[in-house]
Amino acid sequence: MDIKKILREKAMEASANAYSPYSKAKVGSAIVMSDGSIYTGCNIENASYGGTICAERVAILKAVSEKKMQIEKVYVYTKEGWPPCGMCRQVMSEFAGPSMEVIIGDVAGVEKTMKFSDLMPLSFTPEHLKN
Repeated sequence: MDIKKILREKAMEASANAYSPYSKAKVGSAIVMSDGSIYTGCNIENASYGGTICAERVAILKAVSEKKMQIEKVYVYTKEGWPPCGMCRQVMSEFAGPSMEVIIGDVAGVEKTMKFSDLMPLSFTPEHLKN
């Protein structure tokens, strides 16, 4: 099976687990790491709003917590096909592989695939902090 299809299925499944009592938005994400491992995440809201964490960051943090550090592809699924927020883009930039792709999908199956560098040009990365 095509990796994009696998990621889409896993992101859609993850969206069903979203905890979104305030926005009612169901977001799912699936990422594939440089070693081929796949991690998923869903959005988890919080009554304080600031404590809310997006699906993309949940998936990334799960991977990093298992010492997986380089993302190859990120799939973001919402009914409407929303792109990743700015905070998620910044977290992605910390772990983006050199040719990382981001795929945005909606309920109708419409997908947009782009290089992360096009989604987040001139991103602030760990390279900026090296002497």
